[in-house]
Amino acid sequence: MAAASQGAHTAGGLVIGILPDATDERMSAAVDIPIVTGMGHARNVINILSSQVIIACGLGAGTLSEVAFAIKLRKPLILMQASMSLQSHLSQITTTPLPVAMTVDEAVRMTYQFLESANEL
Repeated sequence: MAAASQGAHTAGGLVIGILPDATDERMSAAVDIPIVTGMGHARNVINILSSQVIIACGLGAGTLSEVAFAIKLRKPLILMQASMSLQSHLSQITTTPLPVAMTVDEAVRMTYQFLESANEL
């Protein structure tokens, strides 16, 4: 989370942090607007519902829960450097294509494509 926040901040983005804690004490210095939830991991559904496109980086349990919510809620999802076994497993639980980006630039390009497609509808 901290690396994603720092990357967005460095690129000039507005960083909104949906925080798991009841305070902002552990938040990244790169977060511009903190949303304090006190919900722990339950805040993952807020992350997904509040996003237009989800880029899944890494493969911790929290990320996997967000991937599952993205699939269930039919949100555009981009997997970063996903293994073939993960792709295979996830393809069994969705009929939606699951693009894989190997680089950050590729993930950003795919994000813009999703957003442009959504604006055309």
